[in-house]
Amino acid sequence: MELGFSTLQWLRLLPPLSLCILLFSYLCTSLWLRPARLRRKLRSQGVKGPKPSFLFGNIPEMRKIQKQLVGSEQEQEGAKDWFSSNYVATLFPYFLHWSRVYGSIYLYSTGSIQALFVTDPDMVKEIANCKSLDLGKPLYQQKELGALLGMGILTSNGDLWAHQRKVIAPEFFMEKVKGMVHLMIEAANRMLISWENEVEKEGGSAEMVVDESLRSFSADVISRASFGSNFSEGKEIFNKIRQLQKAMAKQNMLIGVPGSRYLPTKTNREIWSLYTSIRNLILNVAKRHHQHDSVTCVNNDLLHCIVEGAKADPFSSCTPEDFIVDNCKNIYFAGHETTSTTAAWCLMLLASHPKWQSCARAEVLDVCQGNPLNADMLRKLRTVTIVIQETLRLYPPAAFVTREGLNDIKLGSLNIPKGTNIRIPIALGHRDPAIWGPNFDRFDPARFANGIAGACKPPHMYMPFGVGTRTCAGQNLAMVELKVVLSLVLSRFEFALSPKYVHCPAFRLTIEPGNGVPLILKKLS
Repeated sequence: MELGFSTLQWLRLLPPLSLCILLFSYLCTSLWLRPARLRRKLRSQGVKGPKPSFLFGNIPEMRKIQKQLVGSEQEQEGAKDWFSSNYVATLFPYFLHWSRVYGSIYLYSTGSIQALFVTDPDMVKEIANCKSLDLGKPLYQQKELGALLGMGILTSNGDLWAHQRKVIAPEFFMEKVKGMVHLMIEAANRMLISWENEVEKEGGSAEMVVDESLRSFSADVISRASFGSNFSEGKEIFNKIRQLQKAMAKQNMLIGVPGSRYLPTKTNREIWSLYTSIRNLILNVAKRHHQHDSVTCVNNDLLHCIVEGAKADPFSSCTPEDFIVDNCKNIYFAGHETTSTTAAWCLMLLASHPKWQSCARAEVLDVCQGNPLNADMLRKLRTVTIVIQETLRLYPPAAFVTREGLNDIKLGSLNIPKGTNIRIPIALGHRDPAIWGPNFDRFDPARFANGIAGACKPPHMYMPFGVGTRTCAGQNLAMVELKVVLSLVLSRFEFALSPKYVHCPAFRLTIEPGNGVPLILKKLS
């Protein structure tokens, strides 16, 4: 008698059937039941937000709002002065829309990631003051941004992060940074000599797009100061990290969509190839460092500390090779990309505001008195400092402060369930009229004349380097490097914004000038 399927055939079907059931159960739990449970806990406490769709969350609505914006922008093109425009409305219009509808704290989702969007100053303060390791960096970053950041100091949590911070942070204390000033000046002078040659060749005035020069300068500084090499030696690493950054930025909105990073798309294949190349290049640098035993050279301090920290690292979640590669990538990326981008924005704003450019230049010339720049002079550059602070307010390199509840945690009046992501939009906080006053969109360095506390009430809402215990370890290096390059540019050139400049801030993991910053340079007599 035939039963359609033999017993053997049924037995053959059982393993894949069981696998399908397990997979289905996992997907239901991770994509629907767990996120729904989390949303329910937050909504029971009064937190509102847009209703998500299955699998993609609010991504379809985000794309719809972005598409509507493009259409309305085309209709109103040229009607707005870009100096007073808020680029957050262009890059992240859905956040502004939801803020108007749901208030200063609301919940939205990208795929399976449930994110609490926070602009409320009291809640930001709670996050800034929280020292518990139960509040850390989002776990998805180690996966979705793993090719670029891995489990380095920017993304790790708990004891591993505490160990990395202990290894790396002391190398960026101010006393150490002061010892790097001569390297910064040498790197900047090399860049400026090339600018002078171009100006001379063009008959006294030249138009130059300065972004790549600034990126090379900053890459040279971080490479020589931290890894004992110069830009020509580390050029390939920086170029590949830049390519990787651009490739990963293309997928930003898909973060949280399960399996998207495993699909063999053109972008994913590019990311995988760059990841392997960068890893091999960094391990070769570390290997050469070990072979030459150059621990007595001050320029090798950081690399030496990372290598030694990898040996001392007792955490099974991170192999010694991963410890070295991931932290080097974090420092290569954060140490040069954010600084060079800020320098470009500084020059764009000074070129657009000749009075502030003249004021800053007069200060530099007065402090230096014709003598070579040094670390002591940098402390006296008050106007240059407030220009940098105002630039970081208007164009902070990082778009968000991000956190995740690694366990259930209470922040203010809210009980945050484990797995909740928290995102504080830095640029939105930096342009809040309730905090910065009616001229919040204007470039006005004078607002920082009495320090951050005098410019911003409450002062914790100024956060270009992050907030709380996860504040950027390299902020001293960044500020000193920016003072060096701006001072030297101001002392040697007058510059204006080229008519070819197009103001279109772009989000490529950092906020940068989308089409570069073309300047018209004239050498000072």
